[in-house]
Amino acid sequence: MKERIRKIIAKSIEVKASIETDAVMIATVEVIVNEIVSCYQNGGKVLFCGNGGSAADAQHLAAELSGRFYFDRQPLNAEALHVNSSFVTAVANDYGYDAIFARMIKAVGKSGDILIGLTTSGNSQNILNAFDVAKSLEMKTIGFTGVSGGKLKEKSDFLLNVPSSDTPRIQESHIMLGHIICELVEEKLFKA
Repeated sequence: MKERIRKIIAKSIEVKASIETDAVMIATVEVIVNEIVSCYQNGGKVLFCGNGGSAADAQHLAAELSGRFYFDRQPLNAEALHVNSSFVTAVANDYGYDAIFARMIKAVGKSGDILIGLTTSGNSQNILNAFDVAKSLEMKTIGFTGVSGGKLKEKSDFLLNVPSSDTPRIQESHIMLGHIICELVEEKLFKA
């Protein structure tokens, strides 16, 4: 079992090392940081969506922005779209699960806001629908996916497609990339 544990750790490191040496991905992270900073400077907000483990990651990253990351500072307007369970279950019941995020975007999204969707396959229909609504409202869209990008690739203004097709390794890298973005956004907005 110890050898199996080492192999899992090594695979996680391998995926992250691939990201570290990917000049396009590093440049995309930099652009995303600047887009989020600009969004906040212009009074906008950042919304997140995901399913299952990606929902947990979406909520985690929203909390890093709305709470704090490294130091005390003013809260930033960020929210994961699934946190109101009454809304999610009502919309899923009345309109179908594929409408849950799109309907909330219609309610709270506005031009200049940012929607970040986390989906390892890039093919989650409720996230694809949310991106369509976000685009119609002139929101910026950022996709966190696995290697192919799936259908979300074409709907994302900016795409972070982790070079893996292994769901746990992708999600580990999504959190790493999200933490980098949160750290740098906080730094640019609040560090003197």
